[in-house]
Amino acid sequence: MFDLPLLIVALAAFMSAGLTMYSGFGLGTLMLPVFSLFFPVEIAVVATALVHGANNVFKVSLLGRLAEWGVVLKFGAPAIVAAMIGAAALGWISRFDTGLEYEIAGIGAEISPVKGVIGFLMLAFALFELLPRFREVEFERRYLPLGGALSGFFGGISGHQGALRSAFLAKAGLSTEQFVGSNAVIGFAVDLTRIAVYGLLLYMAGNRFTEFDAWPMVIAGSLAAFAGLLTARRFLHKVTMRGVQMLVGVLLFFIALGLITGLI
Repeated sequence: MFDLPLLIVALAAFMSAGLTMYSGFGLGTLMLPVFSLFFPVEIAVVATALVHGANNVFKVSLLGRLAEWGVVLKFGAPAIVAAMIGAAALGWISRFDTGLEYEIAGIGAEISPVKGVIGFLMLAFALFELLPRFREVEFERRYLPLGGALSGFFGGISGHQGALRSAFLAKAGLSTEQFVGSNAVIGFAVDLTRIAVYGLLLYMAGNRFTEFDAWPMVIAGSLAAFAGLLTARRFLHKVTMRGVQMLVGVLLFFIALGLITGLI
């Protein structure tokens, strides 16, 4: 039987995984709003983390040998600690069931605390991609631990870590190969950390999280992401980074508005 949601997830994962090959971000940014169309946003974050983590395992197998390990440790250690804090914060926020319900043009909407937090985070990262003033921001090597802490926290709470990580690593004195490899290894470490915390929260949260029924979409998304990475090795060099940033930013902006207003 034709499964439209499964196809949507697979196509989104295939395309967005290709964007991450050189940019270091895009998969989590796009997959979170896609999963949010079918699941509560806290479950969507977990599903996105699983697809993102599986994709990073594959990416590390392809590119990890290129990493510059001094930068990985300086940036990655604070990122891992901050990711634990961010993931725990997501679990705390998701416990609040109270929300604002309203109706507009016959369409029901509900604004919950977790939707609001994730939506505003996504909106901030959309502006980070869309506005030239922020898109061109880069940071010196001495700020790597700060960058690790910031990107790790946002990675833990919403999965949005790649844009900040790339901005900080861009001025770390790395070659293109080292940048791509280091990005992959750090992203994998943060994903592994937050997935472990999410798993603990799933176990401890009782009825709220006991039925995680996103596995078919997670598997489809992971396989499609692998295919996207392999395809990107041949064709991604033809796509400009400015075009990639604009596409991600526009999609993220509108989905963020949907979460903030409760329409998604």
